[in-house]
Order: sequence, then C-alpha cells, then structure tokens
Amino acid sequence: MIEFEYHHPASMDELFGLLDRYGEDARVMAGGTALVIQMKQRLAQPGHVLGLRRIGGLNSIESTAEGVRIGALCTQRQIENSPVVVRELPLIADAFRKVATPRIRNMATIGGGLVNGDPSQDPPPALISLGASAVMTSKNGERVVPVEDLFIDYYETDVQPGEVLTGVLVPHAPAGSGAVYLKFLPRTADDYATVSVAAVVSREADGSCKDVRIVLGSVGVTAIRATQAEDALRGKPLTDENIRAAAALVKDVVDPLEDFRGSAEYKTDMAEVFTRRAVEQAIAFIPAGN
Repeated sequence: MIEFEYHHPASMDELFGLLDRYGEDARVMAGGTALVIQMKQRLAQPGHVLGLRRIGGLNSIESTAEGVRIGALCTQRQIENSPVVVRELPLIADAFRKVATPRIRNMATIGGGLVNGDPSQDPPPALISLGASAVMTSKNGERVVPVEDLFIDYYETDVQPGEVLTGVLVPHAPAGSGAVYLKFLPRTADDYATVSVAAVVSREADGSCKDVRIVLGSVGVTAIRATQAEDALRGKPLTDENIRAAAALVKDVVDPLEDFRGSAEYKTDMAEVFTRRAVEQAIAFIPAGN
C-alpha cells in the first residue's frame, strides 16, 4: 500500500478547504471498497485521502413528490433494505440486492460506486432506466447531472475538480409500468455480470407500447442506453415478433471487452437474449388493468 495522509473532515466546508489545499493529490473516500482496490493496484496514488464518514446529512433516504433522494453515503445494503426504496423503487432495491455479497454491500456506498465509473456495476443500468440524476456539490453550489451523462469512458466520470457527489435523485417509475433488472452470471452469484439489462415498460389501453427504457451494463466502457431498440418498440404492439426485432438492435450499439467471462461475440449475443427477456419480464410485471 502507498503512503498517504488520512483526513476526516466534519463538514462540507472543511472538505472543500482540503480539496482546495491538496488539489489533484487528494481523493475523496466514501465506503472505500473501490478506492482501496485502486490504490493497491497502483491505479490511484493519492497523498491525501479525505473520508466522508463524519460529515452529517449524507446517509439519509427521503421520499419526495418526484421520487426518492438517496444520500451519497448510503450503503448498498441500506438501500436494498430501505422500506422507502422497497416500496417506491422496487427496481432499485432489486438491483442493489444483486451486487456482490452482503459483506461488500455493507461497506460500499451509492456515491462511491457511481464516482468509480466501473461499467460492470449493477446499479447504473437500473438508475438510468428510471432517469436518475446525481447531485454534484462544490463550494460554488450544486450541479445536477443525469446518471446517463455521468459516465464518460472506462472508469472516467463527469466529476469536476472540487466537486463531490452528495446525493442521487431517483424518480418513480411511470404509473402502470413494469420494470426488471436482469444479471447474467456465468460463475458465482457475487461476480460481475457478463451482461446486465434494466427495462422499464408501460403500455397503452390497446396493448401497444406507450414507453420503454432499456439500459445495458457490462457490454461497453459505460452503461449503454439502447435508444434504437426503444424507438423500435415505442408505439408498436408488444408482440413477440416486435420484441425480438427490437432486442436484435442492441447488437449494433454494444461493444463488450473480451475477458474470462466470455468473448466479445458471446457477450453481444447474450446482450440480445437478455434484452428480450428483460422486456418480456417487465411487461409481465405491469399491474393488471394497465
């Protein structure tokens, strides 16, 4: 492990002062599960680590008229078990429940995970499918960034110098919609997904697709919104033929890396298969009468 100085600011003002003082030599730490690994692998070598644990107000989950606000320091375990999240955002509770193991989820935070920018994480596809936004805070105020736009490249995010992710705003799923998060695991339940897909589907009274959002993980350098597949389904009857045709379009937008979880060709094929399954299961979850 590299040598570094650990700081534990007790307020946001103190945190911003440390960020100003140490600049690029400082890294903010929430749960630490991602940053510690990066430091062990020499991918990050900060001289100063700024822990957030003593700063109040960053670990609450609040229901609002628009959705749910989740503090950046909320652990993944806290989110999956939160009565508010389970009741109002079951898709999010399910996605967080599928992350690694309870031991990891008891430490890892929603803010730390998003800032890490790992394209194989479970939460981003579900968050993007619901139109979630990240609240970025600096000494100059707040900036709200759609989670869909937060990820720029492999482990690269739109976090500006002096900014700290302090919360995530997650809208409710559209009324009468069905939603699902699927994770394809070739090995053990705590592994990264070979392919993951989140789908949110609502339909018209005549059975046609009113709206749909499809987001894939683990098949590119960032989570991928499958807008072509969405456009192919929106306004169309939700038939098996139309669903299959739309799912086939994701093969044109994914760009998976080849690794021990499978070849790029295999992951591309599985992206199509699991997109079809996700849409079908989301439809099955649409409440009766909708």
